[in-house]
Amino acid sequence: MAIRLFGYFRESREELKKVAWPTWLETRNNTLLVVGISLFVALFLGLADVGLAALLNLMTKG
Repeated sequence: MAIRLFGYFRESREELKKVAWPTWLETRNNTLLVVGISLFVALFLGLADVGLAALLNLMTKG
């Protein structure tokens, strides 16, 4: 059992050496892109929620 476990970790380490890791610049840019899109979607959904709640209030009061 232990031999198979050590073999798994050895193979995993070898596979990780083949990975093309992103540069710091790529990581930063992709992170900023994700944060920006997340903020945009949050703002859009928040405004849609407020607008639809106001519309529902107008419809139920009238």
